[in-house]
Amino acid sequence: MHDNHHDSTDEPTEPTAVTTDARKRRSRPDGGDGSGAGGADGAGGSGGDGSDGGGGNGSGGDDGDDGDDGNGDGDDSMRPGDMMLAHPTKETWVQYAVISLGAWLVATAPAFGYESAPVFWNSVVSGLVLIALAGATIYYENGYANYANGFVGLWLVFAPIAFSAPTAAAYANSGLVGTMVITFSVLIVMRSEMDGPTVPPGWSYNPSTGAQRAPLIALGVFGFFASWYMAAFQLGYIESVWDPIYGSGTEQILTSRISEAFPVSDAGLGAVAYSIEALMGFMGDRRRWRTMPWMVAFFGVVVIPLGFVQVLLVIMQPIMVGTWCTLCLLSAFGMLWMIALTVDEVVAMGQYVVRLMRRGDSLWTAFWMGGTIPEEEAGVDETSTRPIGDSPVSEPFWGVSIPWTLLGAMALGAWLMLSPTVFGTTGLMADSSHLAGALIVSFTVIATGEPARAVRFLNVPLAGWLIAAPWLLAGVPTIAAINAAVAGLLVAILSVPRGPITDRYGGWERYATLETIDRLNPLSS
Repeated sequence: MHDNHHDSTDEPTEPTAVTTDARKRRSRPDGGDGSGAGGADGAGGSGGDGSDGGGGNGSGGDDGDDGDDGNGDGDDSMRPGDMMLAHPTKETWVQYAVISLGAWLVATAPAFGYESAPVFWNSVVSGLVLIALAGATIYYENGYANYANGFVGLWLVFAPIAFSAPTAAAYANSGLVGTMVITFSVLIVMRSEMDGPTVPPGWSYNPSTGAQRAPLIALGVFGFFASWYMAAFQLGYIESVWDPIYGSGTEQILTSRISEAFPVSDAGLGAVAYSIEALMGFMGDRRRWRTMPWMVAFFGVVVIPLGFVQVLLVIMQPIMVGTWCTLCLLSAFGMLWMIALTVDEVVAMGQYVVRLMRRGDSLWTAFWMGGTIPEEEAGVDETSTRPIGDSPVSEPFWGVSIPWTLLGAMALGAWLMLSPTVFGTTGLMADSSHLAGALIVSFTVIATGEPARAVRFLNVPLAGWLIAAPWLLAGVPTIAAINAAVAGLLVAILSVPRGPITDRYGGWERYATLETIDRLNPLSS
């Protein structure tokens, strides 16, 4: 609500969720209950343009800057981080759901016959902690207690793996309750729409829409169930694992020395990671690239570097164990597409954090609290440049394009992975083809994400190795040597052209394409 002075002028009075000027941010998590008095320009106290939702009884000065300490208009004047702390205290019904889940854990511990004292007491203690923290959220209106329950939920997802739960009931019960706790204490209370623009400055689309996240969630759910199934075998709940292509290959990998070197089930760890990725895909609204930088950053870490480590472990299977695993390959291939689909949102978040820091915020404040931008600085709304009728099909894949050159490189990488079987190659040459082919597929899939298009250049040294390997390794059949050399040459040629960049990324294009190199590259288009 604006005061009379502002209503009588021609100055724009469009409300902004939060100022981007760090000097004017003084909001409290509770939005302020004081009653400030407006100054000469009406920006103080109860909500002129200078009000930032702060608490106390401040009174505005001549230019309204002191309105930061006046009466805040609730959540409309809070920074996103403050709003997320306030939400749990306003939606108390979710706390009663968490209390019910805590009671369920306590009650089912003796009923399910867990056959393990650590698993039994973990269920009881975790249930009591959930009840206590949910009660603190209701009684003391403490948002931190609510989010602490989110960490309890995360622990419940991991606990059956940590304790090697002896029964499937213990595994399923703890994992399901943990997921529901995270849903109630984190996802639901963070679902509220924030104010302000949705498209990052200089971008042609919003990388945080629900449609953009849908394939990430779907791939995460698939990876979770695949890993959960394999973990059930490792933990002894089932006696065999179905593999339609490699027969007993999956079982050999799950019982190999590499898998047994982990202190807990490695497939179970994968299930935990995939569940986190899927749940984080649901977190926040379509503005989360600027309202939740911390969450987008953590999501990026789980998907990009940690996801690629998982891919590398799968790539090493034929070298370390001597066989492949169908479910592992499918999960790894899905993870590569998750990386390609995630890069754009991480880039948008990073650009926004840098923007806030240039305007005076500390890295800590910008990272944890987020903010907004003026409407006039936002990027072009996607609905004004995209056919609305195409959105359900095309929107999930904005920011990803597959030029025929990358598609060809991907096919050659897959062929190299199969070639040792086709030509009967063994030893180091077979390992070379497996490793180089899988890495070429990996780098090429990631490069389909336009903000990561420069990753394609990593294929060039791999191609050089493929050409040189037959001369450096002993006992290579002639046909295998010719195959490797020709494939390497073609991969190098196909990896040089950039391919079309169909969207705008706020200036990131010059990094995504290595613009300086592309200027000198006659094959770039």
